[in-house]
Amino acid sequence: MTQQPPPAGGNGRPAHPDHPDGAARPELPDRVAATYGPEDLSTVPAFTGGFINFGYWAWLPEPADRPLTEEDRLRSEQDLYRLVLDTVDRPRGHTALEVGCGRGLGCALALREFDFASVIGLDAHPDQIARALEANAALLAHGAGPRRLEFVLGPAQRMPLPDACADVVYSVEAAQHFRDMAGFARETVRVLRPGGHFALATFLARVPDAVQVLPELLPPYADGLDVTHLVDDVAATFDAAGLRDIAVTPIGDGVWESYDRYMAQRAELRDKWPRQYLTAYQTGLLDYYLITASAPAG
Repeated sequence: MTQQPPPAGGNGRPAHPDHPDGAARPELPDRVAATYGPEDLSTVPAFTGGFINFGYWAWLPEPADRPLTEEDRLRSEQDLYRLVLDTVDRPRGHTALEVGCGRGLGCALALREFDFASVIGLDAHPDQIARALEANAALLAHGAGPRRLEFVLGPAQRMPLPDACADVVYSVEAAQHFRDMAGFARETVRVLRPGGHFALATFLARVPDAVQVLPELLPPYADGLDVTHLVDDVAATFDAAGLRDIAVTPIGDGVWESYDRYMAQRAELRDKWPRQYLTAYQTGLLDYYLITASAPAG
């Protein structure tokens, strides 16, 4: 795939320079390039509203006692961001970085509902950066302050951002694509300011057997879109990189059953393979996790 140059930030600002040691433009696996390029996963009916996540359904009013609507689906996707961002204490005046920002809808939510001074959206796919700029054009043009929102092209393992540029680094359902989790962890520590906060939400394998079984059950693990990262390995990787106070919280009980029920209620989604995620969860192969940590204080 031909790579495009990093687009400018909002208000005509130039994008951040390349990684301090001279990182190249992102190289994407073929399946990742296609899924987030010409196929544009954000247009799939299961991902209402352009967000691309399974959603956190536990905060919906009485979700188990009524049919689930498209409005519920969108709310669940937004609530997953709220769950992640609620882990951050007193963000007033802080800068947040979202790694794997997609169309930047979560970045806009972070600005609207949380008290960040600025939000940077980072994504490795140039098409996603282009979509983020388009989807957030009004916010980029009429932000409340300088450098309030911007989008940067770059991979998670080699972020083209300066040291200690963010108070908060967060990622919502993107890390399952990362081939180099250790690189992502090291870069997170590098770009966080001392004492900064880290929060990640994604689905991860629970047991070693999942490495062999999940590709047989779920196409994204077979075709190279997702990686079967083990949750214990991910936590150990973050610890080795220098993150502190690491907490791993399973949240699958607020994700999988309601997501599957939403699909079951729609003829166009009822017989699709993503319903196998509930099977993987129920058989103990994977779960959805919220992982939080902090950067060293000094």
